[in-house]
Amino acid sequence: MSKKNIILQATNITKSFGDLQVLKSVSLEVYQGEVVSIVGASGAGKTTLLQILGTLGKPDSGKVQINKKEVFKMGERELSRFRNSEIGFVFQFHHLLPEFTAFENVCIPGYISKRDRKEVEAKAQELLESLDLKDRFHHKPSELSGGEKQRVAVARALINDPSVILADEPSGNLDSRNQEDLFTLFFKLKEKFQQTFIIVTHDEHFAKTTDRMLRIRDGVIEN
Repeated sequence: MSKKNIILQATNITKSFGDLQVLKSVSLEVYQGEVVSIVGASGAGKTTLLQILGTLGKPDSGKVQINKKEVFKMGERELSRFRNSEIGFVFQFHHLLPEFTAFENVCIPGYISKRDRKEVEAKAQELLESLDLKDRFHHKPSELSGGEKQRVAVARALINDPSVILADEPSGNLDSRNQEDLFTLFFKLKEKFQQTFIIVTHDEHFAKTTDRMLRIRDGVIEN
């Protein structure tokens, strides 16, 4: 792969909770169009690292740059806007808002970013159709299967054309068939949009199919 464009760079990230040092000078680079997986035992620091990369938590020291912008030098408002436009999130639990339809759930981050409403809705329609959810536009989450909910969550993560999508155990709540479908979807999105993914997973079989697998052990990324 041509390593032209560094989308995300973390340098010497440390994080402690009380006396427990969870991350110990972690550094990594992720390139545009890469699917990078992070694996490791429970408590190794995977989710803490992903939260810091996604600006949902702050490191004790070190820096994170996304599209060459140092995120933790931003004020809270600027960082919130940046997070909404530049980072997409997919979690183990879809976190769809139950009172809204699939279409509305996908549109919400676009509305928050104050993009043109018609543009947002056209993009949401395109995404839902491309994810085989054409017949689910007006269904609320309670009317969707587990796999459909997670695909709606993926569409929502894509609505603002983010630089990177961070996924924390995205298949952990799915059966094996839907897990396979979700992982296939990530690779399709990579090919179609040159979308970049960083995925925390316990599924080493899937992790080995990604462009790079990073193993974190005792707060350190192993070489």
